[in-house]
Amino acid sequence: MEVERMKKAIMAKKVGMTQVFSETGEVIPVTVLQAGPCYVLQVKTVEKDGYEAVQLGYGEINEKNVNKPLKGHFEKAGVKPVRKIKEFRFDDCSGYETGNEIKADVFEAGDKIDITGVSKGKGFQGAIKRHGQSRGPMGHGSKSHRVVGAMSGASYPGRVMKGKNMPGHMGSEKVTVQNLTVVKADNENNMLLVKGAVPGSNGSIVTITDSIKASK
Repeated sequence: MEVERMKKAIMAKKVGMTQVFSETGEVIPVTVLQAGPCYVLQVKTVEKDGYEAVQLGYGEINEKNVNKPLKGHFEKAGVKPVRKIKEFRFDDCSGYETGNEIKADVFEAGDKIDITGVSKGKGFQGAIKRHGQSRGPMGHGSKSHRVVGAMSGASYPGRVMKGKNMPGHMGSEKVTVQNLTVVKADNENNMLLVKGAVPGSNGSIVTITDSIKASK
């Protein structure tokens, strides 16, 4: 019988993109992530909380900027105050203990991961940029170069339907990129090199977990 391995999760700061070379000389574009150290603030159980979850903290913060309830929460866990707190729900959290430190070495080269972050904000954009629609004729007689186009039927339904792709705010949305590959895990500097692009701007916080697709 195959034993299910412990689910892994960590928070990281996006540093930027660069490229590395494989053993065969192939150029691999990678995103550099400052992964951890994270601290286990709380382990939730079915008996006590109704579900299994692990609460992690990441990032330094001045103690004077922490309110009393959070300060007590950190003291109970036996860790220093942290800036970001995130909860990860797993089927089995028995491998975690309150106060444990999680570093980049929780992952290794070749691991498949899912990364979630907030995409870059692009402000108010038109339908062409926001939804990939085609432009109209560019001749002088045309009056619809980059507009949305037909909005509804002439008589029926006679109204704009819900979900119509229109201009509006673009970006600043929660995005998850699945099945990315860890190219290198630098345990000494707590750095992860991940193949491909990761959502968010440089300096933003992302969450990294085992790939859902790879585990199936």
